Amino acid sequence: MTQASSGLPALHEVFRDAFKIGAALSMGTLSAQASFIAKHFNSITAENVMKPEEVQPHEGIYTFDAADRIFEFAQANHIAVRGHTLLWHNQTGDWMFRNSEGEPCTREQLLGRLQTHINTVVGRYRGQAYAWDVVNEAIEDKSDQYLRNTKWLEILGEDYLREAFEMAHQADPDALLFYNDYNETDPVKRDKIFKLVRSLLDQDTPIHGIGMQAHWNIYGPTIDEIRSALELYASLGLRIHITELDLSMFRFEDNRADLKAPTVEMLKLQEERYAEIFAVLLEYRKVIDSVTFWGAADDYTWLDDFPVRGRKNWPFLFDVHQHPKASFGRLVDLAASK
Repeated sequence: MTQASSGLPALHEVFRDAFKIGAALSMGTLSAQASFIAKHFNSITAENVMKPEEVQPHEGIYTFDAADRIFEFAQANHIAVRGHTLLWHNQTGDWMFRNSEGEPCTREQLLGRLQTHINTVVGRYRGQAYAWDVVNEAIEDKSDQYLRNTKWLEILGEDYLREAFEMAHQADPDALLFYNDYNETDPVKRDKIFKLVRSLLDQDTPIHGIGMQAHWNIYGPTIDEIRSALELYASLGLRIHITELDLSMFRFEDNRADLKAPTVEMLKLQEERYAEIFAVLLEYRKVIDSVTFWGAADDYTWLDDFPVRGRKNWPFLFDVHQHPKASFGRLVDLAASK
């Protein structure tokens, strides 16, 4: 595409007949990318500031200033908000799991704290967040284990998952509630995610969808693996959100750190991958409501520090100057052809 950036179609308008197009943002990108995000995205997710230890660093002490700024920005620009996340084994204060003597708390204490946290956070944004990632990354990566061994599981047992969804539904009956995880196309983990969500449905749990994080790269997973995961999850009769999409220029195990800019070959492969992936997502538009990138443009991405700290990465449709890459044009053409 040769249009100047000001003449570009808005990315969310390109896919308006298919699904919402979202971006994750931080306080830094809220300042540096505000007008860019307001133009191209109609859904946003807080990258970190709504995680448990960010909004409740100490028991009963809530810090909503940053989250409130995100909702204010969203409302001012008519952008929807996905809440992320209510229950996670990371970025949760250790106080949540201990009593006043520093010993592990009881089941009743932990359930009470979880109830209070969810009521307070979801209640504050009731009617403003259209969806919540209620439980994040509860499945174990190792093939011989089912659930991740966390303090939630240790103290509450497997029932903690159902309890969290029940609490979130009570706090906002109109919000869509999601289970969210990564490596969701890996056949072993995919089947465990399916097992978990089916178990929740069998218990009449108020769960409405599966969040596929989609932290992928320009080499994998294969399109067949992505399609197989979509097909399996869709068979549950729930909604699917792509929640944290990025396409790293490197395989996960690749530690090279010599590049100052992506190669021509990398950019071409990324362009082809984005086109193939969105073609599949469009096939499943009847069950996919939202596709969110874990960032917006290459000037900021968490991949600059993961898995290789300080290595620059370029995972998005827009470059470090927030200008469209060739991948953007491919998606415009793709959407027009469908």
